Amino acid sequence: MPLPIEDYAFLSDTASAALVGKDGSIDWLAFPRFDSPASFAALLGTPDNGRWLLAPAGGVRSVSRRYRDGTLVLETVFTTDEGEVAVIDCMPPRDDQLDVVRLVQGRRGRVTMRTELIVRFDYGSVVPWVRRIDGAWTAVAGPDALRLVTPIQLTGVDHRSEATFSVGAGEEVPFVMTWHPSQERCHADHDDAAWSIDRAERWWRRWADRSTYAGEWAKEVQGSLVVLKGLTYGPTGGLVAAATTSLPEELGGTRNWDYRFCWLRDATFTLHSLLVSGYLDEARAWRDWLLRAVAGDPAELQIMYGLGGERRLPEWEVPWLAGYEGSPPVRVGNAAATQFQLDVYGEVLDSLHTAAVAGLAADDDGWSLQRAMLDFVEGAWMRPDEGIWEVRGPRQDFTHSKVMAWVAVDRAIRSAQRSGLGAPLDRWKALRAEIHAWVLANCVDDRGVFVQHPGTAELDASLLVLALDGFLPPTDPRIVATVDAVQRELGTGDFIHRYRTSAGVDGLPPGEGAFLLCSFWMADALHLIGRPEEARAMFERLLTLRNDVGLLPEMIDPATGRHLGNTPQAFSHTGLVRTATLLSRGPQAGADDD
Repeated sequence: MPLPIEDYAFLSDTASAALVGKDGSIDWLAFPRFDSPASFAALLGTPDNGRWLLAPAGGVRSVSRRYRDGTLVLETVFTTDEGEVAVIDCMPPRDDQLDVVRLVQGRRGRVTMRTELIVRFDYGSVVPWVRRIDGAWTAVAGPDALRLVTPIQLTGVDHRSEATFSVGAGEEVPFVMTWHPSQERCHADHDDAAWSIDRAERWWRRWADRSTYAGEWAKEVQGSLVVLKGLTYGPTGGLVAAATTSLPEELGGTRNWDYRFCWLRDATFTLHSLLVSGYLDEARAWRDWLLRAVAGDPAELQIMYGLGGERRLPEWEVPWLAGYEGSPPVRVGNAAATQFQLDVYGEVLDSLHTAAVAGLAADDDGWSLQRAMLDFVEGAWMRPDEGIWEVRGPRQDFTHSKVMAWVAVDRAIRSAQRSGLGAPLDRWKALRAEIHAWVLANCVDDRGVFVQHPGTAELDASLLVLALDGFLPPTDPRIVATVDAVQRELGTGDFIHRYRTSAGVDGLPPGEGAFLLCSFWMADALHLIGRPEEARAMFERLLTLRNDVGLLPEMIDPATGRHLGNTPQAFSHTGLVRTATLLSRGPQAGADDD
């Protein structure tokens, strides 16, 4: 059975990803892209679906691990009765090669080690042809090939490759696994694992050192920024929502989705976190990706795309995988790509405005896109939609969606005024006022609280962003009442749920964990409405939810504290960065400082 989600660490070369457990087993590996069919899929099934174990052969007394500062280079230290050994894992960011590098270092005594390599291409379903080519262990099936260079001789046993070896203090044993198209010979001949690790460490540290965040949570923010960079698909600039698919939002439940794609909403949140931390190059790359991905009619804008801007992301189930801890189905692709979600127009235009304020030069093509998007919003803002939570039930006039339509118009107006770019400002200002008035007239109930949509008393944690996005002043009584109501009705301590799934609005069986981004939103809102001490205390407690290497998932089980949902989750790490940035400005910080 796979480990608890919180026991996994994340490896990335900014193109593909792996998850490695505290037990030394890589249980998830997708080459050559984040969304590629996994070669190791034990995370969603059993070891027979593919994994790479590298750990002490005997009993382990203790395990400690860390990322080397400012990097995704993982160091796991095993203490045994024989001594102490470290396994250094990384996926070096390189343009010409895709590797997983593992280096065993003897620290004390002499430790017997074991490795078990089970490659199953295509999500654990295809047993490869394994042989030695040019002295290297090689596995081939269909379009994929993996080549392993190591001084350790592996033996084939029942469609798996195994070896036992020992390492003494001061000794090192390297393993370098390289992916390549099966029709091509692998030309990589550099098997110096220590060199590759050092190169990866220097690459990550150069990137991390560019951060301009100077607040008191520098280490925590740096860790989240590195994770967000690790979720960036370097070849195109696309930003993925998470590194995994189908990790359940409730153990035993069916809310299991594939998050290895580029949601415009998630990407804009990531972009904001990078921008406020000084990463303008990433903003430029994402803007260029956006222009390519959404080229065409704004009415056909999708809420998500593939890493290269692909539009067809058909959703299908993988019947041969049992699901994480027996939580089927395992899904690949995501049918939400066909939904209408009005709020993404606001999030995209807000991000482009933020990028301009941060110093990204205006671009004629970018402004033409924004104007086209505003033209669409003008004619479509009254349409019901599936909303930020991608409901699979009836469309609604979600309050959050209407507010984000207002944000779209507001940010376009500000961008035009700031840059002097041509725009029908009088018409846009009238539209902004019309949307604002409609929301206030239809989306506030008798309690003076914003509701999920007109005609219901149900609440929604997305309503917390009304203060963050400047729709009303944070001290407006309706904002304060909404924050209090969400905290009271959707909160379990520090854990804030998105909405009551039992209300049936999303068309799915009820039950899920608490959505971490919503908890960070609550801390932000508390700060903005004048309760900074409460916000700060809540944020400090939220930081303790990170696992031992600083990773956050999508959700938390309030009853047990277990991590739930796909991991690492960009949403959650953007929440950490935004809250740290807001609180670092002090109690007088505004919701929408330009």
